[in-house]
Amino acid sequence: MQHPCPIIFDLDGTLIDSAPDIHACVNAVLRENGIVPLSLQRVRSFIGGGVELLWTRIIAATGIDPVHRAALIAAFMARYHDATALTRVFPHVHEAMGQLVDAGHRLGICTNKPMGPTRVILDHFGIDHLMSVVIAGDSLPQKKPHPAPLIAAFDQLGKACGLFVGDSEYDAHCAAAVPVPFLLFSGGYRTTAVSELPHLATFDDFQRLPGLVADMAVA
Repeated sequence: MQHPCPIIFDLDGTLIDSAPDIHACVNAVLRENGIVPLSLQRVRSFIGGGVELLWTRIIAATGIDPVHRAALIAAFMARYHDATALTRVFPHVHEAMGQLVDAGHRLGICTNKPMGPTRVILDHFGIDHLMSVVIAGDSLPQKKPHPAPLIAAFDQLGKACGLFVGDSEYDAHCAAAVPVPFLLFSGGYRTTAVSELPHLATFDDFQRLPGLVADMAVA
């Protein structure tokens, strides 16, 4: 692998902890419809596959008639589009990305989050200017774990491969399907044991990421 290589990041559960905002938006919609709210832990376990899968899981968990699915998603998106109040960037993300850019790496995003909320979040946290490419959940017909979104991200950077950094089953299996080396952030939203996910290395603090990337280049 050439060095410095492109590095593509997942967003929710990898760079940002957005589950509290997603949880708040979900429960606002549920309350409007007279449905008992879900816990933060339950909603967090539904995150990763995009808005449509999120609501498929919520509908199954609450017994809502699926005929209301489109209306529920529309009500959710009206709140979710600019929901930033409860979202936080994980510690040391800004510093790590700054070090990677200084080392010559081009960075990008490959997320199942829709493009509208993705752009709002990147701008809100001052990350947008670091990203040379953004592929969102509505950029292509396919979503992760399908390899197409990640392939498109690398294609837009003019490279056939690089590194992918994510936190979930969707990310691990997407990287394996491309295939590209995958670095697993263990502090995110996965529901599967680290040992059961394909990955080159794992880390729980973004302070470690630049060193992991540098070690791969040496290896």
